[in-house]
Amino acid sequence: MSIEVRGIHKQFGNFVALDDISLAFPGGQLTALLGPSGCGKTTLLRIIAGLETADRGTVLLEGEDASNTHVRERQVGFVFQHYALFRHLNVFENVAFGLRVKPRKQRPPEAEIRKRVRALLELVQLDWLADHLPAQLSGGQRQRIALARALAVEPRVLLLDEPFGALDAKVRKELRRWLRRLHDELHITSIFVTHDQEEALEVSDSVVLVNHGRVEQVGTPQEVYQHPATPFVYGFLGAVNYFHGRIESGRVHLDDALLHAEAAPETKSLAAGASVTAFVRPYELEIVPEDEANAIGVAARITRILGFGALARIELVGLSADAQHFEVEMSRDQITTRGLSEGQHVRLTPSRMKVFERDDNALIAGAGI
Repeated sequence: MSIEVRGIHKQFGNFVALDDISLAFPGGQLTALLGPSGCGKTTLLRIIAGLETADRGTVLLEGEDASNTHVRERQVGFVFQHYALFRHLNVFENVAFGLRVKPRKQRPPEAEIRKRVRALLELVQLDWLADHLPAQLSGGQRQRIALARALAVEPRVLLLDEPFGALDAKVRKELRRWLRRLHDELHITSIFVTHDQEEALEVSDSVVLVNHGRVEQVGTPQEVYQHPATPFVYGFLGAVNYFHGRIESGRVHLDDALLHAEAAPETKSLAAGASVTAFVRPYELEIVPEDEANAIGVAARITRILGFGALARIELVGLSADAQHFEVEMSRDQITTRGLSEGQHVRLTPSRMKVFERDDNALIAGAGI
């Protein structure tokens, strides 16, 4: 089932939660709504579900206007962050609840309800807990039961609001894999709200980046990570180093250094003298010993080397007046080979970066290098 929202605007007092958002969610896909807390993603989810009303705009379900359709008639399954299970009902009755409260004419026979609930408990691999109360379950088990309850009414759309936000990191990772496998089996059109970048990139078919009630970028996980359209997207998706400077002869000049040695054709669209910010991922930043740098790159001092697993993280502080902090990733073998150590003075040069022009402190058009 396809979902589309057109010109959705929602305001709470003077706060604009959604600023005329228009989006299309393809049928059968799992789409992540990703953004910081307070950006409007949960409000949009609730408007699609019918739990909230937009000030203006239209919600289309399978091409039909559902803006004034009651939540019960939208056939939407909703999974909340804090499970919302009924504490006095056992697991079986929690899953069966949505079927039992249907109007008499729509309610399946008792035998059908029991069959469907047993099948769902097997699907979420918790049929052995059918007689247990929610208080006897772990957080991950409760969330799987909440998902089974949402699926019991055979929704056309599944909406998940930070479903794993209350769980610890290990359980979240396990449930992410499980949700992806479940979706591949059921192919229900699903929208998944999260502020966890790794979660969105790992689970979804498509990612919608939201910031201050506006859509910043829409694309596959690979597209939004590899080709961020705005500085917000670049900074929000994973760790990043940034450098403020200006363009001269196609190169980025900082106040006290030249960031990279070669002019790049991608910067030709940026005018000479333009104020820019260059974004560089930790694995795209090279560490060059001070005596080999030929004054190219940013002068810095290694403050910490954290070696966990195959990759190590190197933390540095710039030697300019603002003492900016930087982060570099490389293998532990590379650290040993290059003889890097804490306290060492080095220079930082990017192997690849993304440059955005700045206009009165607002970052605008971009060019990749």
